[in-house]
Amino acid sequence: MPGGRLTQQERQQIALGVADGLAYAEIARRLERPTSTVTREVMRNGGPTAYRADLAHRATERRTHRRRKAAPQGPGTSGHTPGRDAEAVREYEEVFATVFMQSGLPRMTARVLAGLYTTDAGSLTASELAANLQVSPASISKAIAFLESQGLIRRERDERRRERYVVDDDVLYQSTMASARATAHLGDIARQGVTVLGPDSPAAARLENIARFVDFISESIMRAADHAREILHTKPAAPAEDKA
Repeated sequence: MPGGRLTQQERQQIALGVADGLAYAEIARRLERPTSTVTREVMRNGGPTAYRADLAHRATERRTHRRRKAAPQGPGTSGHTPGRDAEAVREYEEVFATVFMQSGLPRMTARVLAGLYTTDAGSLTASELAANLQVSPASISKAIAFLESQGLIRRERDERRRERYVVDDDVLYQSTMASARATAHLGDIARQGVTVLGPDSPAAARLENIARFVDFISESIMRAADHAREILHTKPAAPAEDKA
């Protein structure tokens, strides 16, 4: 299976596949590449409606050039553990961010969230995020505000009184529960329409079905989240040592 960076010819094949409405998995199969590679390539370069092979290729060259020119960060400025393959970490963060983008998050917001999740500490300051992502502090501020409003992160002050932005186990649980409550609210609103439109009308029947469906989904999510919450606080078991 081919490895390394995408070539310009491969990007042209991706563009043709996207234009033809092919699934990312099918495009990846034809290129003999992982689906995540194709997905990340399209999402980081305008999405399926705006992807262009030539622009994507030039953008990648610019990003590579910036990374090579960037000065090495000093100790303590990054949330990443020394000794890890920095390029592999960046590539993984892009994949993780792409998943968040597909769920509806803006690109910068997705990158900030992925960057927080892939730190051992689970927290970074605004300046650390800006340095890691090589963006302006203003971009970080906007993304942080959105993530806080959605309950996806929280903020705290460290011993130096600096604000740190945190993702932890309880944040994920609370975010899941907030999403379930928002889903349940949709059911409440749909059910209000039954009375307004008349219980015997086709529109009211449709809304009642929506309400019952949403009730079931939201209640199932809440029960599952409560049941699985302890998993978030469980340390993975250490791999068993090979027996001689």
